[in-house]
Amino acid sequence: MAYSKQHTFIAKTLHNLEDVLAKELESLGAENIEVGRRAVSFIGDKALLYKANLRLRTALRILKPIHHFKANNPDALYEELVKFPWDSIMRVDQSFSIDTTVFSDNFTHSKYVGYRAKDALVDYWRSKEGKRPNVSLEAPDIYINIHIAQSEVTVSLDSSGESLHKRGYRDVQTDAPINEVLAAGILLKAGWDGSTDLLDPMCGSGTFLIEAALIARNIAPGIYRKGFAFEQWLDYDAKLFEELYNDDSEEVEFEHKIYGSDILPHAIRVSDSNVRRAGVQANVQLDIQAFQDRPSPSSPCLIVMNPPYGERLKLADPRELYAMIGERLKHNYPGCKAWIIAYKTEHFDGIGLKHNTRTELMNGSLECELRSYELFAGKHEDFKRKSRDEQPKDKRSERKARFAGKAMERRRFDERKSGERPKRKSDFRTDKTDNKREERTQSFGRNRQDDARGKKPFNRNERTDHKRLEKPEGRKGLWPSDRFNYTDTEGKVRRRKAPVHIIQTFKSEDK
Repeated sequence: MAYSKQHTFIAKTLHNLEDVLAKELESLGAENIEVGRRAVSFIGDKALLYKANLRLRTALRILKPIHHFKANNPDALYEELVKFPWDSIMRVDQSFSIDTTVFSDNFTHSKYVGYRAKDALVDYWRSKEGKRPNVSLEAPDIYINIHIAQSEVTVSLDSSGESLHKRGYRDVQTDAPINEVLAAGILLKAGWDGSTDLLDPMCGSGTFLIEAALIARNIAPGIYRKGFAFEQWLDYDAKLFEELYNDDSEEVEFEHKIYGSDILPHAIRVSDSNVRRAGVQANVQLDIQAFQDRPSPSSPCLIVMNPPYGERLKLADPRELYAMIGERLKHNYPGCKAWIIAYKTEHFDGIGLKHNTRTELMNGSLECELRSYELFAGKHEDFKRKSRDEQPKDKRSERKARFAGKAMERRRFDERKSGERPKRKSDFRTDKTDNKREERTQSFGRNRQDDARGKKPFNRNERTDHKRLEKPEGRKGLWPSDRFNYTDTEGKVRRRKAPVHIIQTFKSEDK
């Protein structure tokens, strides 16, 4: 087949969603998957490229590298790009745009890099055809991406065009809606697979609801888009893409329900419009209702929430809002699991519940955090004890053995942190031995003070000349300091160096 040739592609994503994206690519059949910083590289053919744009939920765009070289300044960049055969990539009558990402000490201005790259491409076509292609910032035919890391330059074609988070189903929106890629990433991190009901009690524009329905029914999120950038490429296979686009053989039925509510009537109207546009209205139920007024669910469900942060949406009292959320979750949703994304630590402090996991995420320009909660009735200690009792015996013994070493290490660390010395074997003696040790220590200390007469005992220069104290009558064995003495081959009594107890210290690093 014409599309069997393998290429390396790069899928871009949001911070801390790389692991989710890698699993998605694996399920699509990608090979040589490598996780990077906000990106995952993989190998596949043209069909996989088309499927990645159609089906990936946590990818922002898919890049196809076409040229790699080294350059230490903008002029060297120009010289390399003007020699590249651009006629194998585009036609002279096609418009283009160049997006630049620069991490370099040699290139200090990313826009100037874009200008020089544009000049190189235009000059190439002028020398070849006597005319130049147009630059379009709004809707170009060809999207070019240039990435510079110090002197390493990678030129790629952007196969997606507009960011893939722009699904196409959101016609209208409320203030501060959550990014579709971020919403899908949170749902996949939460393990959402459509096997239970789902609730978003502060649904806003309905993004969580729609993404949850698409995941539960295994509907490709890219089918709502008007188009992709690869449709303008010279090697575009329209028949192949048409087959992949119309293939709904992997879609499944969803037997549960997705519930969304909001206290604002306008938000529910917006959600209803977007849900209908996505075609998942049969799976989603919307209500105008405050979270505190919602009844308890009839069965355990998954709860996802993106409450207002008080940044773009002003709040009269954020602490009161988050305290209400914690109180309702605790008393109204035992047996459920909740995943909440929020901006400030004080928000989670207001919730007042012990979280299971926490993950740093970026919601736009805000550094947020995602926390998960396993909800139960009663005290946390009782819940943990019950969970342990319900585990099989072999798993409990394995868990106990696994954490025994960690508990001992924590105790040692606490002792060192508080200034206490680590315990030695000599500290674990019988009462009879302890009494003898106490008598010996008191006697030794008294004689040592009498002989020293106020001077520091066992001065480093006086240690070898110090008169050895006689042992009390009836005593057997060595003094505490004598255990370091030994007799060499010549019959002389010598002294070993005392063992050194290495105490490991821990230093916290700022993130």
